[in-house]
Amino acid sequence: MKKMLKQYVQQTQLGGKDREQVLKEFSRVLDDQIERIVLFLLQQQGHLANRIEELGEQRAALLEQHDIPQVFQLREAYREVGRDLINLLRFVDMNATGIRKILKKFDKRFGYRFTDYYVTTRANHPYSQLQQVFKQVGIVAVVGALSRNLAYLQDHQGSFLSIYDHPSVTLKDPIIEQVNHAVQKLTHATSFLQFLGQHALIVQEDSQSGSEDLADDQSYHFMSLLLNLVNTFLYMVNTYIIVPTADDYSISLGAAATVCGIIIGSMAVAQVFSSVYFSAWSNRSYFRPLVFSSIMLLSGNLLYALAYDLNSLAVLLLGRLLCGLGSARAVNRRYISDCVPLKIRLQASAGFVSASALGMACGPALAGLLQIRFKMYWLTFNQSTLPGWVMCIAWLVYLLWLWISFKEPGHFAKSSVNAQPSETGDQVGANLDEEDPAKPLLVATEGRREQNAEDDDEKLSENSHGSATSIIAAYKLLTPSVKVQLLIYFMLKYAMEILLSESSVITTYYFNWSTSVVAIFLASLGLTVLPVNAIVGSYITNLFEDRQILVASEIMVLIGIIMSFRFTPHYSIPQYVSSALITFVFAEVLEGVNLSLLSRVMSSRLARGTYNGGLLSTEAGTLARVVADATITAAGYLGPDLLLNITLLPPLVICIASIAATVCTYNTLY
Repeated sequence: MKKMLKQYVQQTQLGGKDREQVLKEFSRVLDDQIERIVLFLLQQQGHLANRIEELGEQRAALLEQHDIPQVFQLREAYREVGRDLINLLRFVDMNATGIRKILKKFDKRFGYRFTDYYVTTRANHPYSQLQQVFKQVGIVAVVGALSRNLAYLQDHQGSFLSIYDHPSVTLKDPIIEQVNHAVQKLTHATSFLQFLGQHALIVQEDSQSGSEDLADDQSYHFMSLLLNLVNTFLYMVNTYIIVPTADDYSISLGAAATVCGIIIGSMAVAQVFSSVYFSAWSNRSYFRPLVFSSIMLLSGNLLYALAYDLNSLAVLLLGRLLCGLGSARAVNRRYISDCVPLKIRLQASAGFVSASALGMACGPALAGLLQIRFKMYWLTFNQSTLPGWVMCIAWLVYLLWLWISFKEPGHFAKSSVNAQPSETGDQVGANLDEEDPAKPLLVATEGRREQNAEDDDEKLSENSHGSATSIIAAYKLLTPSVKVQLLIYFMLKYAMEILLSESSVITTYYFNWSTSVVAIFLASLGLTVLPVNAIVGSYITNLFEDRQILVASEIMVLIGIIMSFRFTPHYSIPQYVSSALITFVFAEVLEGVNLSLLSRVMSSRLARGTYNGGLLSTEAGTLARVVADATITAAGYLGPDLLLNITLLPPLVICIASIAATVCTYNTLY
């Protein structure tokens, strides 16, 4: 089809064919190719089903005899069916990737949004064969039959184990695990853990060989992983522990209450730069960046606590800047991606997000408990300074624990190791060459040589280049779909930061809430993260497509922002709390779906190296926080009466723009 594209380009340039003819012919050929894939897939599913049925008859006879050697032979026969099923899944995955690539090439060659037209007309049709490739479910029945029969053959305490009698027991069979991984990769199945892992933007790699898994197991160190998760938790606590008291602290130093925006945002300003050098540093070491991070955070919190007695706003801001320079979240992500075995990487990614959510809730809650005041020598301990002292001690303890327990991996991040699997399907194709049930649909050897020769130039331009070497180079790799997803991420982080950072000022002005009440309110918002993700990850994503959830969540965030405006002189607590809850909860839902789609539409060259997709999303979110906090401080000069409505205008405009951009790129998000 790529050869056909070249011919179409030449014919249209010479005037032999017009664009409408090209569209019709190309659509017909693509329909034919997809039909061949689907019919072959159904045919192979039938073959596998017949083999399982034949083996089932043998199993029924064998269970009465309890012949252990024959049980082992039968189990191996079932596993052989599983291996063929894995090859079939890889074949479908390779062709699904081919469909995406040929649509992308057509758009690029002709400057025409053919993808939008094709997906709109084919994917939503009741007889859609495109859906059979991307959302097929027939293979799941074959997987279920394999799992059930292998479980029956597994001896368990003198009896044959049933997956139906013991639903809590998971069948630990390597073939079934590989099959499940291939199915999840193909269908983008989304469990609760996977939904949480998407927040971390840590890409899951393809199945590795047994030797690679063994090497991973040998180099894996649980305590080092735990230290990375604790670092994530403490950093989020450190970020949000000052939110309920930042306005009081700024007033005590002679500044306006709205300067709390600058105090909170200064940490994000420094994080814009620290994310880059920590990402680069993690190419060579994990231990040294974590030590440096701990020292910077310890020093920053010490200055934050001392600023009260020194009566210096500059010292306070310097302390927060140092805390931002200690943001090692890029290192935490990289450690999970590079040093955690594939079989538990999903749980580790979910742990990363859970640690962040827990820290976000614990920060304000801890601030609410620090409502005491006393002096020791010339040092003052009160609700403003105690967050700094508490975090200073916490980072000191963490630094000692890190120094004693962290184990540097035997290898560091190298380009060949860190390269995440791209969607080119090259590895899949290589595996299919060895033992391929799909040979009737694959090109003959001679044709493949021609295709390889034809692709040489393209491979040089697309695949021979390494990862992006700068932010500008990374930006050039962004497609319109990726830019829209980054815009959405910027919007949701902007809205959340406005809500959280100005909460103390707004609630004090309108409702006269105390610091303890503000702390409880913020902690309650933070505690909604995991339950909401559990509901969305376990149920909602099984009922709707990611792009549908994306649009619905954006609309709900927009509704939450509109509800937050003060339309009348009287601003009530129910209005504020309900609008804040809607905005925060659906922003969290939006974040998970957004990062899931971002990892799917992003170039494979942005899945590795220093300037990777995770760094770009972190920078977008951090910039959003910086701008939001600066907006709060700037709007504060207009007076507290106008603060709420003025700060809500930018997220309202950006949210509307992101919804419009999503609609324009909707058909590319599949």
